[in-house]
Amino acid sequence: MNTIFDHKLAKGVGGLLPALDVPEQGIEKLVPSSLRRTHAPRIPNLSEPELVRHYTHLSKVNYGIDDGFYPLGSCTMKYNPKINEDLARLPGFANAHPLADEDLIQGSLKLLYEASRYLCGIAGLVEVTLQPAAGAHGELTGMFLVKRYFEERGEEKRKRILLPDSAHGTNPSSATIAGFSVTEIPSGKDGMINLATLEEALDDTVAAIMLTVPNTLGIFEERILEVTAMVHAAGGLCYFDGANLNAFLGRARPGDMGADIFHFNLHKTLSTPHGGGGPGSGPVAVAQSLVDFLPVPRIVKDKNRYRLDWNSPHSIGCIHSFYGNFGVILKAYAYLLLLGDTGLREVSENAVLNANYLQESLKQTYPLPYERLCKHEFVLSGKGLGEGISALDIAKRLIDYGFHPPTIYFPLIVPEALMIEPTECEGKETLDRFIEAMERIAAEAKENPRLLHEAPQYAPVRRLDQTRAARQPILTYPFNER
Repeated sequence: MNTIFDHKLAKGVGGLLPALDVPEQGIEKLVPSSLRRTHAPRIPNLSEPELVRHYTHLSKVNYGIDDGFYPLGSCTMKYNPKINEDLARLPGFANAHPLADEDLIQGSLKLLYEASRYLCGIAGLVEVTLQPAAGAHGELTGMFLVKRYFEERGEEKRKRILLPDSAHGTNPSSATIAGFSVTEIPSGKDGMINLATLEEALDDTVAAIMLTVPNTLGIFEERILEVTAMVHAAGGLCYFDGANLNAFLGRARPGDMGADIFHFNLHKTLSTPHGGGGPGSGPVAVAQSLVDFLPVPRIVKDKNRYRLDWNSPHSIGCIHSFYGNFGVILKAYAYLLLLGDTGLREVSENAVLNANYLQESLKQTYPLPYERLCKHEFVLSGKGLGEGISALDIAKRLIDYGFHPPTIYFPLIVPEALMIEPTECEGKETLDRFIEAMERIAAEAKENPRLLHEAPQYAPVRRLDQTRAARQPILTYPFNER
């Protein structure tokens, strides 16, 4: 060991921080004096065993799909095959520099090009951009495409986006950020779009409708062809949110239903990791009428060579650095090759089977607001189970039974909503254990509601004061300055 390391160990420090990578002479220009520390922060002085144990403990406290069942509705928290991770770590991919000359990255460009072709086939559309970094980013990209489409046609008055109340939660913000106003279309008693209300909302100010198919109730819009035909007849475009593609992957195509724009969630449907809010990938597929507006650069194939095409004067421009989240796209590409057409059909088949098995089992105990065949997910209500019992109480108590809670309080059209999506990855034994836990919780809600109000009992962190946490967040390490 060198003398510096010996010195640190002698003082009981279990880790070495990297050297300062900012020139000390230039710090005055980079950081104003009012923002610089006047003295060193109080950092705990820990030995190496203490430091290792701390981070090992944190790794055990976290919950992920590798730990157990993760029925987070609309998020499609499916298992991520480890072979995809291994492929993404291959040196030729992991060490590729994004500024490398095209001749040096022909393999990577080929991979991206072929991935885009597969996605076009799944969507039933003609072209795709891989740049968007997440589903909501894909939504925003789609809204920019809609905006540019009507600007080029001289129809600037089309400033309204129609949005069913059963749509995905980020749709209204994506439309608003792109400069549109939002008109909500209520669902009918069957949980699908009310066609009479839709017809009333259509006029020459409508730019597009944003559809989640199946919707967030887990119900397929059976009149989808009528909906898209009505919007097209009024001169508008049809945007499909791909969050729920797992329900019909390999079995139906948005383009065949009338979609002009469709975004994928590779970190959902094609089993790439969600991460801690990222990295994700939200490629956007479009019909022929929108191809000229796609982000640049586009990856094109000239005979046996692949190149980046920047020549697109009507493009909305770059919406992500380089070509998107390459590692995420690579994992999705591997997943597609691994499954093939037959495997993709089995994914949606088993996702729908698992969801209906849970729904049929739990509707005897929990209110089911829309009782009909569901697709990949369904929504129960926690209302009326016991004295003062809320969806939050049920979710917290599930933690004590070793399960990650489902999505709660969404969609907003169901009171005390419990939105459950089992995905295709879970076996019957796991689903039966979840059913048993939910039934026990329902019994506890009647017999001992206080137990639910105080849950979780056995988690590393107990019930938090969420109101206080939102109003008085603690964002720094709790050590006072000297």
